[in-house]
Order: sequence, then C-alpha cells, then structure tokens
Amino acid sequence: MIDESQFKRISQALPILQQVDEAFKREFQQAAFFARIPTGRDVFLEGDRVEAIALLISGVVRVYKIGETGREITLYRFGNGSSCILTANAILSQKTFPAIATVEQDAEAVMIPADKFRDWVRNYNLWSEFVFDLLSQRLSTMMAVVDEVAFHRMDRRVAALILNRARKQNPLQITHQEIAAELGSSREVISRLLEDFVSEGSIHSTRGKLEVLDFELLESHSLV
Repeated sequence: MIDESQFKRISQALPILQQVDEAFKREFQQAAFFARIPTGRDVFLEGDRVEAIALLISGVVRVYKIGETGREITLYRFGNGSSCILTANAILSQKTFPAIATVEQDAEAVMIPADKFRDWVRNYNLWSEFVFDLLSQRLSTMMAVVDEVAFHRMDRRVAALILNRARKQNPLQITHQEIAAELGSSREVISRLLEDFVSEGSIHSTRGKLEVLDFELLESHSLV
C-alpha cells in the first residue's frame, strides 16, 4: 500500500498520477507497493512469470538478451518515470518474460500487480494512453537497435558508444567485455577495434578505462 507522502513523491516522477481522479488514486494507493532494488539484482530472468510491473522512481534498469553463444546485446534501459515494455507486454499477453532485466543503479520502484495493471488498461483511458505511449517510445528505441545491428559496421558502433559516454565523462570506466555486451559482439572483436583506435591516437586505453584523446578523429569513424 502507498501512503499519501509516498504518493506525492511518486507523482513527481510519474506526472500521469497528477491527472487521475480520486477513485483511481485510491485504487492505486491500495494496490501498489514500494520497493528498493539494489544494483546487480535481476528483476526478471528469461522465462520468468511476470507477477508485477515496476515503475521506476529512481535508478536505472538494463534489459538485454543473451544468445546461444553467450554474447549479450542491450535492448534498452529505463529509468526515472519509466518502465519496461517487455514486462508490460508479458502481462498483457500473459506470457513469460523474454529477456533479462538487471538493475544497473540502485533503484526505487512502485510495483503494480499484474492483474491490476491489466484491469487499469481496460478500464481507465488515461492509464491505457500512458502504457501505449510507453510502448511506442520503447519500440522506437528497439527498432534503432535492430537498425544498428543489421546495417552498421561494428567500428562505427564502438566509436559512437565511446563518444556518447565520453562527452559526459572522460576518461570513462568501461571494460572491453562491457562494450561487447552492450553491442552484441565478442570481447575479441572489441579489443581489436580498440587497438586500432589506440594506434591511430584517437583514444588511450588502460585496464577498465578508456580516454578519448581526439574527439574529431574518433567521430570520423562513427560517421562512416
């Protein structure tokens, strides 16, 4: 159950709750419950039955797939004020979870039981609009992942990933394996590409750390 002070805090992260009527507010407070999920905890594993959906108030969750060869690829991340469309889809279709969802940064979440989530989609237009807007936004993200994997060279994707992160923090803490997992490649391929970037002088690499030395040179690879 969500008390009044928790509801006010949740409403700041989920503006939709500022628009609901008193009947839905009471139902939400009675059905939902608050959870803290530490970094590294798996929220769902592939094949899990989904009993509740998490709406994040803080933190970050990574959703990814692992192939038969053991390679990983990130499908998307979600954070403050958002949720997982694969969880929503599993609840609405009453199927098992098709990927893995793991907390990357300590998360606080409002958990909504699956049966209530389905009822609200059927009975409250505002809630169904919120859910389908979420599905639409995340589908665009996943289509971008498909486009990257299918049509872009790996050196371009590696360069783009490093650039995006280095613009926020340089040097950045990241391993070759983490880059491989993010992009759906192997550590060996990533290491070879990073060695090329090091040789040309665009980056400097040490164990678990990368520093961009020449942003323009590295960006030339991301645009190829």
